[in-house]
Amino acid sequence: MALNKKKIIIIGPAHPYRGGIAALNERLASQLIQEGNDVTIYNFTVQYPSILFPGKTQYTDSDPISGLDIQRKINSVNPLNWLAVGNELKKQKPDLIIVRYWLPFMAPALGTICRKARKNNHTKVVALVDNIIPHEKRLGDVSLTKYFTHSVDGFIAMSDVVFDDISKFIDEPKKRFSPHPIYDHYGEILDREEALKALQLDPSYNYLLFFGFIRDYKGLDLLLQAMANPRLRKRNIKLIVAGEFYSDPKYYHDIIEKFGLKDDVILHTEYIPNEAINQYFGAADLVVQPYKTATQSGVTQIGYHFNKAMLVTDVGGLAEIIAHQKSGYVVQPDELAISNAIVDFFNNERKADFEEEVIEQKKKFSWERMTSTIDELFNSL
Repeated sequence: MALNKKKIIIIGPAHPYRGGIAALNERLASQLIQEGNDVTIYNFTVQYPSILFPGKTQYTDSDPISGLDIQRKINSVNPLNWLAVGNELKKQKPDLIIVRYWLPFMAPALGTICRKARKNNHTKVVALVDNIIPHEKRLGDVSLTKYFTHSVDGFIAMSDVVFDDISKFIDEPKKRFSPHPIYDHYGEILDREEALKALQLDPSYNYLLFFGFIRDYKGLDLLLQAMANPRLRKRNIKLIVAGEFYSDPKYYHDIIEKFGLKDDVILHTEYIPNEAINQYFGAADLVVQPYKTATQSGVTQIGYHFNKAMLVTDVGGLAEIIAHQKSGYVVQPDELAISNAIVDFFNNERKADFEEEVIEQKKKFSWERMTSTIDELFNSL
């Protein structure tokens, strides 16, 4: 049962901001509209002050999804704005506010807005939680997150790890689990030859793909060290690193230099626009996520859309998404374990069997499942 004829506000980033959280908000809004609801996204005017943003730009050059009402309203660092937006929503009386939570930095703004909005005794607020405990911890995270968790009525978690962690911040929370849906809006599935031609890559090699923003917790260093394993060096395997550095590039370049990997690693370390994503996944034989910590990952759900075998590490919720040695691998976050799995994949020619299982597994990650879960939680509040 999906949401039915409700006025819904989604609070969180959307176009022109880039990244997976914005992409999910837009895709969720499209699904809710398709199901007959009146949906508006309350976006940011200021998301991160430029001094705090680790990348080159917060904005995308891609076109927005058509048919969405995206209103830039929220300044993350201006308390007067939080009060104004909260009072505006209080007067509007939407039936449901879905607020994204992914970082304690956002807790004061989002928590204040939600507290104000709920005072109309009509609006219910559901937090769609990416991370309740951040990957990169800072002083004050716990108190900030507690402020936010006490400002909402219920929670949707997209991994079992986050589902369990919510109870560390609020007693007896009303919460539900719904897995991260598939990102199915990044273009058509390209065959390998077409994708390699678009990227000007040699089809005589096999390709691994590391995709997304490069942050320390994502373990690119582990994958580079795995690439130095002699068993991999003997094969025609190259690693494509596609995504912008959000941590010190020198650290990774030093690893490449140390192990002599310059000819084995293809660095496309700029932001990958939406319209090019299908080229990278089309070119890949195996998508590798060697994370050191995680909750869930949108990269996995892009991989499912493109029917790709995936290797993930057994951290956070990643192991919930991949069926080990059926649709991919779940290994320890260790360079030897990663290299062992890659060798097994190519030596035993597992690509076709894994991709067949991916096509079957992806049925579990529908957008209808998420909206139905939101609806069930809403009706229980």
